[in-house]
Amino acid sequence: MKFTSFMEAALVEARLAEAAGEVPVGAVVVKDGAIIGRGRNATRTGCDPSAHAEILAIREACAVLGQDRLVDCDLYVTLEPCAMCAGAIAHARVARLYYGASDPKSGGVTVGARVFDHAQSHHRPEVYDGIGADESGALLSAFFARKRY
Repeated sequence: MKFTSFMEAALVEARLAEAAGEVPVGAVVVKDGAIIGRGRNATRTGCDPSAHAEILAIREACAVLGQDRLVDCDLYVTLEPCAMCAGAIAHARVARLYYGASDPKSGGVTVGARVFDHAQSHHRPEVYDGIGADESGALLSAFFARKRY
């Protein structure tokens, strides 16, 4: 079976977030080669601190499937999930997590909280990092550089 990355679709969501004035992070949930959930950061526009790209993509995918579990689903996200999102990923039982840029400040997967490494974690997905990291990182760096000036 040939691997097909859906990171470009997540990057499209990140660019849409940026166009709305949000931190450019995007995510998609994939099942059987089809996107069933999309999300992009919407914390400011939605006045909702939980409206991270991953959470919104997971919510949509669960609604599409009519269940609270995303067994055999993949999640592609442009930035390493924070601890809150990693917790949601574990609770949703996402099978595989692919992420682009690492987040040394707020990451919850390979730095910081390392949510999946805790005994209390309900589930540990397969994790693949660095997928589209250059483009994801450049998008974030440019966004924050513009914010500083």
